[in-house]
Amino acid sequence: MRVLVLNPGSSSLKYHLRDTAATNPAAGILASGQVNWPPQERSTPGSLQAAFEEIVQNTKSLGSLHPEAIGHRVVHGGQRFSTPVRITEDVIADIEGLSPLAPLHNPASVACIDAAGKCWPGLPQVAVFDTAFHRSIPVFAARYAIPEDAYLDYPVRRYGFHGISVEMACRDAAQFLDVSSLNAIVAHVGNGASVTAVRNGLSVDTSMGMTPLEGLVMGTRSGDLDPSIVLLLQHGGATAEEVDDILNHRSGLLALAGTADMREIGAAALRGEPAAILALDMAAYRLAKYIAAYSMVVGRPDALVFTGGVGENSALFRDKVVAWLGPLALGLNERLNMAVQEGARIISTKDSAFPVLVVPSDEERAIAESTAALLAAPNEG
Repeated sequence: MRVLVLNPGSSSLKYHLRDTAATNPAAGILASGQVNWPPQERSTPGSLQAAFEEIVQNTKSLGSLHPEAIGHRVVHGGQRFSTPVRITEDVIADIEGLSPLAPLHNPASVACIDAAGKCWPGLPQVAVFDTAFHRSIPVFAARYAIPEDAYLDYPVRRYGFHGISVEMACRDAAQFLDVSSLNAIVAHVGNGASVTAVRNGLSVDTSMGMTPLEGLVMGTRSGDLDPSIVLLLQHGGATAEEVDDILNHRSGLLALAGTADMREIGAAALRGEPAAILALDMAAYRLAKYIAAYSMVVGRPDALVFTGGVGENSALFRDKVVAWLGPLALGLNERLNMAVQEGARIISTKDSAFPVLVVPSDEERAIAESTAALLAAPNEG
Protein backbone atom coordinates (compact mmCIF):
# COMPACT_ATOMS: atom_id res chain seq x y z
CA MET A 1 0.00 0.00 0.00
CA ARG A 2 1.20 3.53 -0.79
CA VAL A 3 0.74 5.57 2.38
CA LEU A 4 1.21 9.32 2.66
CA VAL A 5 2.57 9.96 6.17
CA LEU A 6 1.97 13.39 7.69
CA ASN A 7 3.96 14.43 10.76
CA PRO A 8 2.98 17.96 11.87
CA GLY A 9 4.96 19.97 14.37
CA SER A 10 4.63 23.45 15.80
CA SER A 11 6.65 25.03 12.98
CA SER A 12 6.82 22.45 10.19
CA LEU A 13 5.07 19.61 8.42
CA LYS A 14 7.09 16.54 7.43
CA TYR A 15 5.68 14.22 4.82
CA HIS A 16 6.67 10.85 3.32
CA LEU A 17 4.97 8.83 0.63
CA ARG A 18 5.91 5.23 1.43
CA ASP A 19 5.33 1.97 -0.42
CA THR A 20 4.89 -0.51 2.41
CA ALA A 21 5.30 -3.46 0.03
CA ALA A 22 8.95 -2.57 -0.65
CA THR A 23 11.34 -5.10 0.89
CA ASN A 24 13.99 -2.40 1.34
CA PRO A 25 12.66 0.46 3.54
CA ALA A 26 14.83 3.03 1.76
CA ALA A 27 13.49 1.93 -1.63
CA GLY A 28 9.98 2.32 -0.29
CA ILE A 29 10.31 6.12 0.01
CA LEU A 30 8.61 7.50 -3.11
CA ALA A 31 8.60 11.14 -2.01
CA SER A 32 9.50 13.09 1.10
CA GLY A 33 10.01 16.60 2.32
CA GLN A 34 9.45 19.16 5.02
CA VAL A 35 7.51 22.39 4.76
CA ASN A 36 8.48 25.04 7.30
CA TRP A 37 6.65 28.15 8.41
CA PRO A 38 7.52 30.91 10.89
CA PRO A 39 6.94 29.79 14.52
CA GLN A 40 4.43 32.57 15.12
CA GLU A 41 2.28 31.27 12.24
CA ARG A 42 2.44 27.62 13.37
CA SER A 43 -0.26 25.56 11.67
CA THR A 44 -2.49 28.43 10.55
CA PRO A 45 -4.89 27.79 7.66
CA GLY A 46 -2.73 29.82 5.28
CA SER A 47 0.44 27.97 6.22
CA LEU A 48 -1.25 24.59 5.94
CA GLN A 49 -2.75 25.44 2.56
CA ALA A 50 0.70 26.35 1.20
CA ALA A 51 2.19 23.19 2.69
CA PHE A 52 -0.47 20.94 1.19
CA GLU A 53 -0.18 22.61 -2.20
CA GLU A 54 3.49 21.62 -2.22
CA ILE A 55 2.74 18.06 -1.12
CA VAL A 56 -0.02 17.65 -3.72
CA GLN A 57 2.28 18.85 -6.51
CA ASN A 58 5.07 16.49 -5.41
CA THR A 59 2.76 13.49 -5.28
CA LYS A 60 1.14 14.38 -8.62
CA SER A 61 4.57 14.33 -10.25
CA LEU A 62 4.76 10.61 -9.47
CA GLY A 63 1.90 9.87 -11.86
CA SER A 64 0.20 6.58 -11.04
CA LEU A 65 2.10 6.28 -7.73
CA HIS A 66 -0.51 8.33 -5.90
CA PRO A 67 -1.40 7.85 -2.20
CA GLU A 68 -3.84 5.08 -1.36
CA ALA A 69 -4.14 6.02 2.32
CA ILE A 70 -2.97 8.71 4.72
CA GLY A 71 -1.32 8.07 8.07
CA HIS A 72 -1.04 10.82 10.69
CA ARG A 73 1.28 11.06 13.66
CA VAL A 74 -0.80 12.28 16.58
CA VAL A 75 1.19 13.14 19.69
CA HIS A 76 -1.37 12.63 22.46
CA GLY A 77 -3.93 9.85 22.55
CA GLY A 78 -4.71 10.18 26.25
CA GLN A 79 -6.36 7.16 27.86
CA ARG A 80 -8.74 6.85 24.90
CA PHE A 81 -6.36 5.49 22.24
CA SER A 82 -3.98 2.56 22.72
CA THR A 83 -3.74 1.44 19.07
CA PRO A 84 -3.89 3.07 15.62
CA VAL A 85 -7.44 3.92 14.57
CA ARG A 86 -9.23 4.77 11.37
CA ILE A 87 -10.19 8.44 11.51
CA THR A 88 -13.85 9.33 11.89
CA GLU A 89 -15.62 12.46 13.05
CA ASP A 90 -15.75 11.02 16.58
CA VAL A 91 -12.00 10.31 16.53
CA ILE A 92 -11.29 13.86 15.36
CA ALA A 93 -13.39 15.22 18.22
CA ASP A 94 -11.48 13.07 20.73
CA ILE A 95 -8.10 14.19 19.38
CA GLU A 96 -9.24 17.81 19.58
CA GLY A 97 -10.47 17.24 23.12
CA LEU A 98 -6.98 16.13 24.15
CA SER A 99 -5.42 19.39 22.92
CA PRO A 100 -4.84 20.79 26.46
CA LEU A 101 -2.36 17.94 27.00
CA ALA A 102 -0.47 18.69 23.74
CA PRO A 103 -1.38 22.25 22.75
CA LEU A 104 1.30 22.60 20.07
CA HIS A 105 0.67 19.27 18.40
CA ASN A 106 -2.89 17.90 18.62
CA PRO A 107 -4.52 21.01 17.07
CA ALA A 108 -2.00 20.78 14.22
CA SER A 109 -2.95 17.14 13.69
CA VAL A 110 -6.64 18.00 13.54
CA ALA A 111 -5.90 20.75 11.01
CA CYS A 112 -3.84 18.32 8.90
CA ILE A 113 -6.56 15.68 8.98
CA ASP A 114 -9.07 18.25 7.73
CA ALA A 115 -6.73 19.55 5.02
CA ALA A 116 -5.81 16.05 3.85
CA GLY A 117 -9.48 15.11 3.60
CA LYS A 118 -10.06 18.08 1.30
CA CYS A 119 -7.00 17.34 -0.87
CA TRP A 120 -7.61 13.59 -1.17
CA PRO A 121 -11.36 13.11 -0.61
CA GLY A 122 -12.36 9.50 -0.10
CA LEU A 123 -8.94 8.23 0.92
CA PRO A 124 -8.91 6.39 4.27
CA GLN A 125 -7.03 8.21 7.02
CA VAL A 126 -5.46 6.61 10.09
CA ALA A 127 -4.19 8.16 13.34
CA VAL A 128 -1.09 6.62 14.94
CA PHE A 129 -0.47 7.84 18.48
CA ASP A 130 2.85 8.69 20.10
CA THR A 131 1.49 7.74 23.52
CA ALA A 132 0.06 4.34 22.55
CA PHE A 133 3.27 2.32 23.01
CA HIS A 134 3.43 3.41 26.65
CA ARG A 135 -0.06 2.22 27.63
CA SER A 136 1.61 -0.96 28.93
CA ILE A 137 3.31 0.96 31.77
CA PRO A 138 2.00 -0.49 35.07
CA VAL A 139 -0.09 1.71 37.34
CA PHE A 140 2.59 1.94 40.03
CA ALA A 141 4.92 3.54 37.47
CA ALA A 142 2.30 5.59 35.62
CA ARG A 143 0.43 7.18 38.51
CA TYR A 144 1.50 10.29 40.42
CA ALA A 145 1.17 10.40 44.22
CA ILE A 146 -1.59 13.01 44.28
CA PRO A 147 -4.99 12.92 46.05
CA GLU A 148 -7.55 10.51 44.64
CA ASP A 149 -10.05 13.22 43.71
CA ALA A 150 -7.44 15.09 41.67
CA TYR A 151 -6.39 11.84 40.01
CA LEU A 152 -10.00 11.06 39.04
CA ASP A 153 -11.07 14.60 38.11
CA TYR A 154 -8.13 15.31 35.79
CA PRO A 155 -6.29 13.12 33.25
CA VAL A 156 -3.21 13.04 35.48
CA ARG A 157 -0.92 10.08 34.80
CA ARG A 158 2.30 9.27 32.99
CA TYR A 159 1.45 8.96 29.29
CA GLY A 160 4.94 9.01 27.77
CA PHE A 161 5.88 10.14 24.27
CA HIS A 162 8.19 9.23 21.36
CA GLY A 163 6.41 5.87 21.42
CA ILE A 164 6.30 5.50 17.62
CA SER A 165 10.07 6.04 17.37
CA VAL A 166 10.86 3.84 20.38
CA GLU A 167 8.69 0.95 19.19
CA MET A 168 10.32 0.98 15.75
CA ALA A 169 13.81 1.23 17.29
CA CYS A 170 12.98 -1.82 19.43
CA ARG A 171 11.86 -3.79 16.38
CA ASP A 172 15.03 -2.90 14.48
CA ALA A 173 17.27 -3.59 17.49
CA ALA A 174 15.63 -6.97 18.12
CA GLN A 175 16.12 -7.92 14.47
CA PHE A 176 19.74 -6.72 14.55
CA LEU A 177 20.48 -8.68 17.74
CA ASP A 178 18.40 -11.66 16.62
CA VAL A 179 16.32 -11.80 19.79
CA SER A 180 12.61 -12.56 19.83
CA SER A 181 11.63 -10.43 22.84
CA LEU A 182 13.77 -7.38 23.56
CA ASN A 183 14.81 -6.06 26.97
CA ALA A 184 16.38 -2.64 26.46
CA ILE A 185 16.84 0.93 27.55
CA VAL A 186 15.98 3.18 24.59
CA ALA A 187 17.15 6.80 24.57
CA HIS A 188 15.38 8.91 21.94
CA VAL A 189 17.40 12.12 21.99
CA GLY A 190 16.59 15.05 19.74
CA ASN A 191 15.30 18.53 20.49
CA GLY A 192 12.79 16.64 22.58
CA ALA A 193 14.31 13.75 24.50
CA SER A 194 13.10 10.78 26.48
CA VAL A 195 14.32 7.39 27.68
CA THR A 196 12.19 4.26 27.95
CA ALA A 197 12.57 1.00 29.83
CA VAL A 198 11.46 -1.88 27.59
CA ARG A 199 10.86 -5.36 29.01
CA ASN A 200 9.80 -8.24 26.77
CA GLY A 201 9.17 -5.72 24.00
CA LEU A 202 6.78 -3.60 26.11
CA SER A 203 7.24 -0.15 27.62
CA VAL A 204 7.31 -0.44 31.42
CA ASP A 205 8.52 3.06 32.30
CA THR A 206 9.50 6.25 30.51
CA SER A 207 10.92 9.63 31.47
CA MET A 208 8.27 11.90 29.94
CA GLY A 209 5.07 12.19 31.93
CA MET A 210 1.61 13.66 31.52
CA THR A 211 3.17 16.06 29.00
CA PRO A 212 6.54 16.06 27.19
CA LEU A 213 7.99 18.47 29.77
CA GLU A 214 9.09 15.90 32.36
CA GLY A 215 12.36 13.97 32.34
CA LEU A 216 15.58 14.76 30.51
CA VAL A 217 17.20 18.13 29.83
CA MET A 218 15.97 18.98 26.31
CA GLY A 219 16.48 21.62 23.67
CA THR A 220 14.12 24.19 25.21
CA ARG A 221 12.40 22.17 27.97
CA SER A 222 13.62 22.06 31.55
CA GLY A 223 12.89 18.40 32.20
CA ASP A 224 12.64 17.30 35.85
CA LEU A 225 12.41 20.10 38.41
CA ASP A 226 11.05 20.78 41.88
CA PRO A 227 7.33 21.67 41.46
CA SER A 228 7.82 24.49 43.95
CA ILE A 229 9.78 26.32 41.25
CA VAL A 230 6.45 26.85 39.49
CA LEU A 231 5.01 28.40 42.65
CA LEU A 232 8.11 30.55 43.03
CA LEU A 233 7.77 31.89 39.49
CA GLN A 234 4.09 32.60 40.05
CA HIS A 235 4.79 34.33 43.35
CA GLY A 236 7.26 36.45 41.40
CA GLY A 237 4.43 37.63 39.18
CA ALA A 238 4.57 35.19 36.26
CA THR A 239 1.21 34.12 34.85
CA ALA A 240 0.41 30.47 34.12
CA GLU A 241 1.03 31.16 30.42
CA GLU A 242 4.39 32.76 31.19
CA VAL A 243 5.44 29.83 33.39
CA ASP A 244 4.49 27.44 30.59
CA ASP A 245 6.57 29.49 28.14
CA ILE A 246 9.56 29.58 30.49
CA LEU A 247 9.62 25.83 31.15
CA ASN A 248 8.73 24.63 27.64
CA HIS A 249 10.34 27.20 25.36
CA ARG A 250 13.03 29.12 27.28
CA SER A 251 14.70 26.45 29.40
CA GLY A 252 16.85 23.39 28.73
CA LEU A 253 19.95 23.65 26.56
CA LEU A 254 18.79 27.04 25.26
CA ALA A 255 18.84 28.52 28.77
CA LEU A 256 22.18 26.95 29.63
CA ALA A 257 24.15 27.48 26.42
CA GLY A 258 22.21 30.10 24.46
CA THR A 259 21.29 27.58 21.76
CA ALA A 260 19.22 24.41 21.56
CA ASP A 261 21.35 23.00 18.72
CA MET A 262 23.52 20.16 20.06
CA ARG A 263 25.88 20.53 17.09
CA GLU A 264 26.66 24.09 18.12
CA ILE A 265 26.90 23.11 21.78
CA GLY A 266 29.27 20.24 21.01
CA ALA A 267 31.54 22.47 18.92
CA ALA A 268 31.56 25.16 21.62
CA ALA A 269 32.32 22.57 24.31
CA LEU A 270 35.31 21.32 22.34
CA ARG A 271 36.51 24.94 22.19
CA GLY A 272 36.34 25.03 25.98
CA GLU A 273 33.37 27.39 26.38
CA PRO A 274 32.08 26.91 29.99
CA ALA A 275 28.37 27.37 29.24
CA ALA A 276 28.44 24.74 26.50
CA ILE A 277 30.40 22.31 28.68
CA LEU A 278 27.87 22.76 31.48
CA ALA A 279 24.92 22.20 29.14
CA LEU A 280 26.48 19.06 27.66
CA ASP A 281 27.43 17.68 31.07
CA MET A 282 23.98 18.32 32.56
CA ALA A 283 22.15 16.69 29.66
CA ALA A 284 24.46 13.66 29.65
CA TYR A 285 24.36 13.25 33.43
CA ARG A 286 20.56 13.38 33.57
CA LEU A 287 20.27 10.74 30.84
CA ALA A 288 22.88 8.51 32.48
CA LYS A 289 20.94 8.60 35.77
CA TYR A 290 17.80 7.42 34.01
CA ILE A 291 19.68 4.70 32.12
CA ALA A 292 21.14 3.38 35.37
CA ALA A 293 17.71 3.35 37.02
CA TYR A 294 16.03 1.72 34.04
CA SER A 295 18.65 -1.03 33.88
CA MET A 296 17.23 -2.11 37.24
CA VAL A 297 13.68 -1.90 35.87
CA VAL A 298 14.55 -3.95 32.78
CA GLY A 299 16.53 -6.54 34.75
CA ARG A 300 18.80 -8.10 32.13
CA PRO A 301 19.16 -5.61 29.28
CA ASP A 302 19.88 -6.92 25.81
CA ALA A 303 21.03 -3.44 24.77
CA LEU A 304 21.21 0.28 25.39
CA VAL A 305 19.83 1.95 22.27
CA PHE A 306 20.49 5.52 21.12
CA THR A 307 18.08 6.91 18.53
CA GLY A 308 16.76 10.33 17.44
CA GLY A 309 18.73 13.15 15.83
CA VAL A 310 21.20 13.74 18.67
CA GLY A 311 21.31 10.11 19.74
CA GLU A 312 22.20 9.02 16.23
CA ASN A 313 24.58 11.81 15.24
CA SER A 314 26.43 13.15 18.30
CA ALA A 315 29.34 10.89 19.15
CA LEU A 316 30.44 13.42 21.78
CA PHE A 317 27.09 13.27 23.58
CA ARG A 318 27.03 9.46 23.53
CA ASP A 319 30.56 9.38 24.91
CA LYS A 320 29.62 11.76 27.73
CA VAL A 321 26.61 9.62 28.66
CA VAL A 322 28.33 6.24 28.63
CA ALA A 323 31.32 7.63 30.56
CA TRP A 324 28.99 7.69 33.60
CA LEU A 325 27.95 4.06 33.12
CA GLY A 326 31.12 2.30 34.23
CA PRO A 327 29.25 0.74 37.18
CA LEU A 328 27.06 -1.03 34.60
CA ALA A 329 30.24 -2.33 32.91
CA LEU A 330 29.58 -0.36 29.74
CA GLY A 331 32.20 1.29 27.59
CA LEU A 332 32.38 2.76 24.09
CA ASN A 333 34.75 1.77 21.32
CA GLU A 334 36.02 5.16 20.19
CA ARG A 335 36.44 4.12 16.55
CA LEU A 336 32.97 2.59 16.34
CA ASN A 337 31.40 5.52 18.16
CA MET A 338 32.94 8.02 15.73
CA ALA A 339 32.12 6.00 12.60
CA VAL A 340 29.27 7.10 10.34
CA GLN A 341 27.26 4.37 8.65
CA GLU A 342 23.68 3.53 7.76
CA GLY A 343 21.53 1.13 9.71
CA ALA A 344 21.81 -0.24 13.22
CA ARG A 345 25.32 -0.64 14.61
CA ILE A 346 27.19 -1.53 17.80
CA ILE A 347 29.42 1.17 19.29
CA SER A 348 30.41 -0.48 22.59
CA THR A 349 33.55 -2.35 23.56
CA LYS A 350 33.59 -6.14 23.28
CA ASP A 351 33.82 -6.55 27.07
CA SER A 352 30.74 -4.40 27.80
CA ALA A 353 28.09 -6.16 29.87
CA PHE A 354 25.60 -5.63 27.03
CA PRO A 355 25.89 -3.87 23.66
CA VAL A 356 25.34 -0.17 23.11
CA LEU A 357 23.59 0.39 19.78
CA VAL A 358 22.83 3.30 17.49
CA VAL A 359 19.55 2.66 15.66
CA PRO A 360 18.21 5.23 13.16
CA SER A 361 14.78 6.61 14.00
CA ASP A 362 12.15 5.99 11.31
CA GLU A 363 8.78 7.21 12.58
CA GLU A 364 7.43 7.56 9.06
CA ARG A 365 8.03 3.89 8.26
CA ALA A 366 6.32 2.88 11.50
CA ILE A 367 3.29 5.07 10.74
CA ALA A 368 3.04 3.81 7.16
CA GLU A 369 3.23 0.16 8.24
CA SER A 370 0.69 0.66 11.04
CA THR A 371 -1.69 2.39 8.62
CA ALA A 372 -1.39 -0.37 6.02
CA ALA A 373 -1.80 -3.12 8.62
CA LEU A 374 -4.93 -1.55 10.11
CA LEU A 375 -6.59 -1.04 6.72
CA ALA A 376 -5.72 -4.59 5.65
CA ALA A 377 -7.35 -6.11 8.74
CA PRO A 378 -10.46 -8.23 8.03
CA ASN A 379 -12.83 -5.88 9.84
CA GLU A 380 -11.65 -3.07 7.57
CA GLY A 381 -12.26 -4.99 4.37
